[in-house]
Amino acid sequence: MLDAAETLPATSLDAETLSENVFRRIQAAIVKGDIAPGSKISEPELARTYGISRGPLREAIHRLEGQRLLVRVPHVGARVVSLSHAELVELYEIRESLEGMACRLAAERMTVEEVNELRRVLETHECDSAFQAGVGYYQQEGDFDFHYRIIQGARNSTLTQMLCDDLYQLVRMYRIQFSTTPNRPRQAFAEHHRILDAIAERDGELAELLMRRHIAASKRNIEQHFHAATARGEQ
Repeated sequence: MLDAAETLPATSLDAETLSENVFRRIQAAIVKGDIAPGSKISEPELARTYGISRGPLREAIHRLEGQRLLVRVPHVGARVVSLSHAELVELYEIRESLEGMACRLAAERMTVEEVNELRRVLETHECDSAFQAGVGYYQQEGDFDFHYRIIQGARNSTLTQMLCDDLYQLVRMYRIQFSTTPNRPRQAFAEHHRILDAIAERDGELAELLMRRHIAASKRNIEQHFHAATARGEQ
């Protein structure tokens, strides 16, 4: 599940830094799918792998539960989240509503320089090798994330907490999982450009509509995946 060769020397960092380091590495492994959805989390195995005591490790696990990447199952322990079809649809319904609102506010509140930076973000996405090959969409987080930048540009602290803190890594996990669907990278890129143009023109109503349509298209992509998997007998 994890590379034991990456063990951290416990003497080189204090407990807080060790916990943060392990938290970030397990978080990345879950979000990228290196630790599969539904996998059981073994504290003894993780402690051995990272050369970390159980106290800092448990703090990291607790934080991952707070991000909804891990769920606590009675009599089983912590497992990597694995949302059902219905739960994923609900998540994307929330995104459609809240990110649509964020997009409208961003059109009203982003500075000219922030809009220009957002355009440069899309230029970075277009140059990505996976995108050029048509096999995926650029999935770096934070300031390199088109959606993250728009939410930040809305300047609404409650929206930011909900979408950039509470749900962000969970959403990223599924955005990455479904970003390799054939034709979807190019479609998503074109949709991003239309959203950006609406923001640049300060058309909040259009920006919200386009963002809602963009996320609705992603939701349909997920639904098609589940229907196809069901037809193959995989669900």
